[in-house]
Amino acid sequence: MRKLKLMEHISLDGVIQSTGEDGFPYADWTAPYRTPAGLAEVLVAQGDRFDLLLGRRTYDLWSGYWPQAPAGPMADALNAATKHVVTHRPESLRWGPFVPVGPDLAEGVGRIKAQAGPDLVLWGSATLTSTLVAQGLADEVVLIVYPVVVGNGKRFFAEGSPARSFELLGSRAMPSGIVLNAYKVAAALKR
Repeated sequence: MRKLKLMEHISLDGVIQSTGEDGFPYADWTAPYRTPAGLAEVLVAQGDRFDLLLGRRTYDLWSGYWPQAPAGPMADALNAATKHVVTHRPESLRWGPFVPVGPDLAEGVGRIKAQAGPDLVLWGSATLTSTLVAQGLADEVVLIVYPVVVGNGKRFFAEGSPARSFELLGSRAMPSGIVLNAYKVAAALKR
């Protein structure tokens, strides 16, 4: 069975939004902290071979950039990956290879995870992260934590997300101040 890994760039206050969409005023707050060493760690955490699970907004943003990006380890891996896209408009998908998830998120992701193939990686897609964890579909969470407080924006866990525990798999600190934390999704918290 395939595993689903959620990977997010995240501020100290839990914001994962880093583009200017929806009038967000702090687009690209991650840029000052990016280094070749950090990229190397992200590539290791992401894995050599994977498929992507993307929400439609992230797919649309990425499809405008990654197909034209210069060749390199990240661009090559993302462009080669099959993109499983959560969308109501699959006929408009162009950046491939791609497969629409279907109208039922839980059923679609469960079906994909049951198929043979590489593990799945979800980047971005703030509207999916909480749902995937709450429904027991996420296996691992990798948070790339930046030493900033953004104050507002889309957060990794939506307000009202079910209480849950996570087991630390590993942590790496970068000289730039970024800390990469990998967690196994564990059990719901008991009261």
